[in-house]
Amino acid sequence: MTKTIGFLVFPSFQILDLSGPLAVFDAPTRALSMAPYRLVVLSEQGGPVTSSSGLEVMTQALGKNPLDGQPLDTLIVAGGAGTREAAKAPALLAFLGQAPERCRRVASVCTGAFVMAAAGLLDGRRATTHWHYAASLQRHNPRIRVEADRIFTKDGPIWTSAGVSSGIDLALALVEDDLGLDIARAIARHLVVYHRRPGGQSQFSTLLELDPPSSRIREALTYARDHLHETLSVERLADVACLSPRQFGRAFLAETGQTPAKAVERLRAEAARARIEAGREPIEAIARGVGFTDPERMRRAFVRAFGQPPQAIRRVARAASAAGSPG
Repeated sequence: MTKTIGFLVFPSFQILDLSGPLAVFDAPTRALSMAPYRLVVLSEQGGPVTSSSGLEVMTQALGKNPLDGQPLDTLIVAGGAGTREAAKAPALLAFLGQAPERCRRVASVCTGAFVMAAAGLLDGRRATTHWHYAASLQRHNPRIRVEADRIFTKDGPIWTSAGVSSGIDLALALVEDDLGLDIARAIARHLVVYHRRPGGQSQFSTLLELDPPSSRIREALTYARDHLHETLSVERLADVACLSPRQFGRAFLAETGQTPAKAVERLRAEAARARIEAGREPIEAIARGVGFTDPERMRRAFVRAFGQPPQAIRRVARAASAAGSPG
């Protein structure tokens, strides 16, 4: 059955937040001789809507029925500079607030999470957004559990993604959810993009290309990302992979080029860096939160990974934030 995918935009939206996911959902029809999706771009008033880059996109009004009575299966909210005004638009928020009753899934790209939050869709849920705005999302919406170091999150029927290009990762995950891993991989190859950065991967990760061929090592890595705050011994990860510690250590090194201990340290450092750059959380609390036993151990890991300690990275992030402007 063909599924209708709706993309919700507004004046000054980010064009890649629309075009990236749209290309993913369009690919099965064009590249794989399938027609699993029908695509529609929506806005509050309909007609042409201008993106932040000046490019206009034709849209259907929210109150219309653009696809012959077909209900929306999935609604994806774009982000961009216009999210502040969109988050104050009563008709848009009313439509979005009712979306979970009408759609199987509701998702956002980048700062589209602020519009979702304004509609009340993220209350009590896990969510992510562009790392630069994660602290603001958390500060203004204390009922949301903001996970600043994720590429995308799924909490029930609500999906959110990090900044800009991560909308492609989100869309590939949605397609994989619908059509399976093989189709999603084929789409990624067709679009010449990485398939796909795992949702739990840090937005800053240098391990983004780490895609072990065996499912056992992939499962161990996913488990490590989801349990960074806990003790992650080789024995524990080997249990997840259903291997002996010796077999696991050899297989992990062969498939990733790193020992399990080095990979876990790097994942923790990357997760800590995202939190350090995103807000004013005490460094001691961050160290505990990502699984370092003390700040000194985290400092040494930062120097090894990034060439500078956490305090220096925070100073740079604050200076960059002071020089920038909200989006």
